Parts: sequence; structure tokens; C-alpha cells
Amino acid sequence: MKLLEVFQKDLTEAAEQAPGEKRRRSGISHSALGLSSREAERLLAKDGKNQLSGAQRISAFKILLSQFKDILVIILLISTVISACMGEMTEAAAIAAIVVLNALLGFVQEFRTERTLEALKKMAAPTARVYRDGVMREIPASDLVAGDVVELEAGDKVPADGVILHQTALAADESILTGESVPVNKFAGDFSAPPDSLPDDAKVFMGTIVTKGRARFRISATGMRTKMGGIAGMLSSIEEEATPLQKKLDELGKYIAIGCLIICAVVSVAGILHGENAINMLITGVSLAVAAVPEGLPAIVTIALALAVKRMVKRQALIRRLHAVETLGCASVICSDKTGTLTQNRMTVRRIMLPGHSYDLEGDGYDCHGELTENGHPAVAGKGLRMLLDCAVLCNNARLTGTKNEEYSGDPTELALLVAAEKAGIKAEQVLSHYSKTDEDPFDSAKKYMTVTARALDGKTFLFIKGAPDILLEKCAKVKVEQDDVFLTRQRRSGIMEQNEEMASKALRVIGFAVKELSAPNAGKEEEDFIFLGLAGMIDPPRKEAKKAIRVCNKAGIRTVMITGDHRTTAQAIAEQIGIFHKGDRVLTGAELEKMGDSELDLAVNQTTVFARVSPHHKLRIVKSLKRHGHVVAMTGDGVNDAPAIKEADIGVSMGIGGSDVTKEASDLILLDDNFATLVAAVEEGRVIYSNIRKFIRYLLSCNIGEVLTMFLGILMGLPVVLLPIQILLVNLATDGPPAIALGLEPAEDDVMSRRPRRRSDGVFSGGLLTTILFRGCLIGLTTLAVFVSFYNTYQQVEIARTAAFLTLVMTQLIHVFECKSETKSLFTIRYFNNIKLILAVLLSASVVFGAIYLAPLQPIFSTVALSGLDLLKVFLYCLAVPVLSALFKAVRKQFAHPKNEEQR
Repeated sequence: MKLLEVFQKDLTEAAEQAPGEKRRRSGISHSALGLSSREAERLLAKDGKNQLSGAQRISAFKILLSQFKDILVIILLISTVISACMGEMTEAAAIAAIVVLNALLGFVQEFRTERTLEALKKMAAPTARVYRDGVMREIPASDLVAGDVVELEAGDKVPADGVILHQTALAADESILTGESVPVNKFAGDFSAPPDSLPDDAKVFMGTIVTKGRARFRISATGMRTKMGGIAGMLSSIEEEATPLQKKLDELGKYIAIGCLIICAVVSVAGILHGENAINMLITGVSLAVAAVPEGLPAIVTIALALAVKRMVKRQALIRRLHAVETLGCASVICSDKTGTLTQNRMTVRRIMLPGHSYDLEGDGYDCHGELTENGHPAVAGKGLRMLLDCAVLCNNARLTGTKNEEYSGDPTELALLVAAEKAGIKAEQVLSHYSKTDEDPFDSAKKYMTVTARALDGKTFLFIKGAPDILLEKCAKVKVEQDDVFLTRQRRSGIMEQNEEMASKALRVIGFAVKELSAPNAGKEEEDFIFLGLAGMIDPPRKEAKKAIRVCNKAGIRTVMITGDHRTTAQAIAEQIGIFHKGDRVLTGAELEKMGDSELDLAVNQTTVFARVSPHHKLRIVKSLKRHGHVVAMTGDGVNDAPAIKEADIGVSMGIGGSDVTKEASDLILLDDNFATLVAAVEEGRVIYSNIRKFIRYLLSCNIGEVLTMFLGILMGLPVVLLPIQILLVNLATDGPPAIALGLEPAEDDVMSRRPRRRSDGVFSGGLLTTILFRGCLIGLTTLAVFVSFYNTYQQVEIARTAAFLTLVMTQLIHVFECKSETKSLFTIRYFNNIKLILAVLLSASVVFGAIYLAPLQPIFSTVALSGLDLLKVFLYCLAVPVLSALFKAVRKQFAHPKNEEQR
């Protein structure tokens, strides 16, 4: 109602003005009546809701269906069908069970993540105060249409794009669109002109926040037709790429599929040529396929990633796509927005300069705990500083409330000045109790200052002024030096401007303060003959944890690049403070990027650590250029302007608290606490999970190679089938699964964040892993086959030989799982008890195999017989020979590699 009264007063005043002016103001008042309800309904039906069209919601059925696209899963499904058609229902049911389990695990994780994201979503502006039928009403922002007239006050989120009809000291935080942390001062535009022809300062934009003042504006665009909607629309042109792990697992699956076909064909043909029954050989071929395919791999990868997601949520990081966890681990470049990501998005006064004094203030943001120092020593506010801070408090409409000033509202610059006053021991309440404001002329972007008239308790009246230093100095005749007011000579004026330039060179935003005493309360307020008080320099400070996080990234070989819409000087200064920019690095602006072609940008991008004054289009170009160099790029940000680049990046990271809905929708990872350090923790988690995936791939494939080699050589040697399909399935599902899952829970190794990030081209088997897998698999297979032959020759009973081979295969695998804990250490040097879950998993698997051998009800199911104590001892001796040979192989390999390393040095 107060706003309505203000505007009614304006209209009354307009009636007393000149006819031309009267008509102009009358036009404004007419538009303020807004639309009729009927017209608004018509436009709503025509243009649609005032909301951004996000990504189409994926149905639960589609999420479930997507779990069956993996090549290994398809192979298993085909094996299931073949087994069922041949009457092997137990085998078919067992394979089907693991496929369904894998699908359910992936489905549950993705379904939960999507629903969590929906819970995080908030409307850009849930309600709006709009004129309908000449009456102001509060309606859902989604029901707004072009032509509606809306009221705005400090703290409001702008619900749509529009032209300002009337404003009083209006300023808006547009960092969500531009990346600049300083609010933009607004003025009323010519409502009769086309909106596109008006400057941005005469318009307001959807999603931005009113920091001070009030206004009435007429909507020119809603929904996807707004500036925010235009950026959201850019996302639809960016296709999602498969993660490096997905590509490598798909590649591995294809190799396994080809291997399965070749092995099945060779064995079947060899068997038929030896006179075996064709049907029996086909069954044997399917058994080999089951042996060759690591059934547990898709499920274990899914489980390991899901458990990593759970751990990351506890660390305030929400993964939207399961496989994105691993991509974080190979990030080589992090492109970070400055405002709100690396910085606090809270202006902070760092320095106050008076003639003869230079004060520094500690502390960040709106926390009023911070020491006032001069030349490194604690200081007390003298008369000159107190007068300056009185001026800062009086020329101010911000508010700090709560017992610890935890609640605040108003312009960030004015909030920073209130906090600075509190740090110096000057309470805003005390100042306002000593002075009473009688008049105010608000800040205007054209004149660049504001004035306040205030009467002190002693009856004296003062005119306080705050604004751009160069403008204020023109209005000053004197300067306060200690206790005296001395003439502002040319030399003193030059000295003040040097102080101004010194602070500006450090990316501080500088504000000047001055005062003069009026001869009488109603005396003329000529804006001259002021007494200059001093300067205050402020900045949007870096987050406390950002510097440490970037240091960790540097150690991990990850380059951090700042990409911001802010000024070049400010961006470079912040980048230097937190360790992004170093001597010799380049800084490029959007204007310079516009003049560059893609080839020129590709030459410059690896030497540039700061990109300033850039647009969303520039951010996209930068990310694409880095990807052309082979980098795995992570892009962080919170504003709408970051969304296209976030989606283009290999891993997009958005902010959960301050991030826009558009950005969250485009991202792979959401930082729930908006903390840059959380991203570093996520990178570490990504590295750990990839290392663990390599560990259990090594384990599973070594075991499967051992199984295939056992079966393959047995057939070629003319032996009876060494292992039955049901026995192979028990090994793969019951004994492979738990240890492999436990390997996925291995804790981080000490040097995980000291390694260089792996290249995009690096395969899962890089670093000689494939050689290790093949050698270890051959040892497992040959040992199992040797036991089968030994027991078959001794007892001439295939059931005993199979049981002994079955036990040998499992025990060699369970011993091998401990070797897989490290790629550099042997079984005799690893740490056994840093992962108790692995020990429990091994005991569980051992219990399963001994149960299948010694429990009478299970013996006919798995075609096993009980072994004697002597038989067990014989089997264990064979099993122990394997790690001894493996350790010797590793030692010899290391010895041969050592001289080469010495030569390279």
C-alpha cells in the first residue's frame, strides 16, 4: 500500500506540471493500471506460462530400460535365452537374476537422483505483485503475461523481462546473468519505445534481484522469450557425451563379445572334429561364454559408483549422472566462474584511507568480527575515521539484523560499509540515534553520488555525501586532516587521487566520503564547499577455502582457469590472490576473444588463466577449445550465464544454494554447500573410484581368463569338461562378486592427489595392467588345470577332480584379490587391514564354496563331493605357489625397468 500511495502522490504532482510533462506522466499512470483479467487470460493461452522449459522429465520406465543397453548385459541376456531353450533352467535363472539385480541398482540410484534434483528446484520468482483490472494483486509468477505491470521492492526477484516505467533509487544484482558482483543502477525508460531499442539500464531481467529502491515495470517478455530463457535455449543444441569410463567399458564389452564368439566357435568346431556330440558342444560353448563374460562387472561398477555417490552426498556433492563420478577423476582443467564460486559474492571493505592514515580491515563477507589495523598494529577509530564511518552509515539504506548480524538486506556495497563501521566499533544504531535523517537524494548512475541531510542531537544540521572520488573532489573545498579542516590544495587533491588509483589497481572498488555543515536546517543545499573525509576500498573477497582447494588442484596436476563477466583488473587481482594467475600467464577479455578465430584461440588458451568480461558464447568457445587440446574439462558456476558451458564441459558443476535452476539442470554435479573445496573432494573421490574400478577389473578379468583357459585347454587336451556351467556361475556370481565390491570400497591411497590426471586417451588397461591381468589369469588357469589333471589321474573320478579344480579356482582368486589392492606392491608388502570389508567378503566367499562342497543338500546341485584333509592340503599348496610366482614376476619386471629409468635420468 505504501508503494501505491507513493505512485498516487507522483500522479498528483504530475497534474501540476507543464502540459507536455503532464501528458508524459499521465501516460505512465495509464499503463500502471495494467491489463484486464480477460486480456491476461487470452495472452496466457496464446504465449504460455511464464516459466523456463527445462529438460523433459524422464519416466521411471525409461530409466529402467536404459539399464539394459550395456553390451555385457546384452551378452548375458542372449546366454540366458540359449540356456533356457536348451533346458538349463537353473543356469538361465541365475544369469537372469544378476542381470535384474544390476538393472535395479542402476535404476534406484538414477531415479533417486532425479527426484532429489526436483526437490531442489525453486521457481525463479514464485509470486508477483501485478495490476489486474486496475487493482494490485499477488499472483503466481508463472501466470504473468507480456503487458502486465508489476511492482518491485528491495529483495524481490524479478519475475520477467520488462521496461521500467518508474523507479526510485533502483539497483539490481544481475550477477546471475552477467557475472558481475556490483549491482547495476537503473533508470526509467521510454515506455513508448520498442524494448529492444532501450539500453539494459532501463530494463529489468528475469531472475535478477532488486538490491535497493523500488520500481514499477511493464513486462516485455516472459518464459523462454526472456534473456534467461535465451540462455536456457542454448542448452538444447549441446549433445551429451559418454564419459571416458563408459567409452572404455563399452570398448571392453565389445572385445569380450568378439572373444566369446571366437572361443565358442573354436571349441565347438574342435569338439565336433574330435567326434563330440554337436548339442553337447553347443552347451559347452555357452558355458565358455558364461565363463568369459564377467557377469558381475556391470553390477559391480554400478554398485561402486552408487556407493561413491552416497559418500559424496555426505560431503555435500550431489551427482546427477552415475558415471560422472569417474569423469571427475580425470579432469585436467577446471574452468571456474568467479562471482559466487571462487568469491563470496559479498562485498567487503578492505582498506580505508584518510589524509595521513591508512587502515586495513580483516575478515570477510558480512561477518562483523574483524580487526581494524594501521601499519600492521591494532588501531582505534579516531575523530576523522569516526566521521567518515558516520557518513557511511547515514548514506545507507541497508540493514543488518539478528543477534550476530546473520540477517541482512540491501545493496551489497552499503552492507559492506555497515560491516566496516561495526569492525571499527561504530554501531549503526548509535549513529542513527545521534543523527536523525531529514532528507535524502538517492544515488544515481548519472551523477554517481548520493546525499543525506541529517540533524545531530546538538541541533546542528549536516549534509553528507558518498560517491565516486573524482566527482566528490570537485565539490570539496577542504579536507579533514587529523582534527583540522584544511584547504584542499592541488597537491593534496593529487595525493588523494593517487590513493584512489593505488586501491583501484588492486581491484578495489573505491568510494569517497565528504560532509559539510549547513547554516540552518532549511538552508540551501548547494553541492559545493564540502570537507573531504577519505576513501574506502572494497572487493568481493575470495572464499577462504578456495585458495587451499586450488593449491590441491595444482599439486594434482589440474589447471584452474577463471572465466568471468567481471572487469579485467578485478578478475586478475582475485586470480593472483587465490593462486590461479602466475607471472607469465595471459589475461584475455571478451573483446579480444571476439577478434580471435578458433585457431588463434587454440594457440592462446593453454597460456591463459583468466578470461574477463566474457559472454555465455565466449565461455562455450573456451570450453570447446580446451577440449580440442584433449583436456577433460570441468566447468563450475552458479549463474544462468554459466549453463551452456557447463553442459558442453565433460563435467558440469553447479551450485545447490545460489545456482539457478537452468544451471542445475545442465550440470552433472551439484555442490550442495556452494563450496569450491567440495569440488576438490569430488575430484579426489573420482580418482579413488577409478583406481578401485581398475582394481576390480584386474581381479575379475584375471579370474575370468583363468576360468576360460581352464575350460579351453581342457577341451583341446581331450579331457572331460573341467567345470560344469553351474559351478562356473557360482564362481562368477557368489565368489567373484563380494570381493570385487569390497575392492570398490578401498580407501584412498596417500598419493592419490599427487598424481597427474590421466589422459582422455588412456585406456582402462594403461600402465601395463593388461600384461599383469594376462599373466595372473594364465597362472590361475594353469594351476586349476594342473589340479584337475592331478586328481583325475589319482582317483579316476571326474567328480573329485572337478571339486578339487573348483576349490582351487576359487582359492587362487581369493588370494589374488589381496594382490589387486595395489598395482605396485606384492602380496607380502600390502596393508591387509585398511579395508575390513574386503576380509569379510573373502571369508563370505570362502564359506560359500566350502558350503557347496561339504553341505550334503548342496552337493547334488553343484555336482561336488567332500574332499579329505590331505586333498585340501594338496590344493592349498598349489594355490600358494601362484602368489609366489606372481611376486617373482613383479620383482623381475621391476628390476628390468630400473636400469631404463636410470638411463632416462
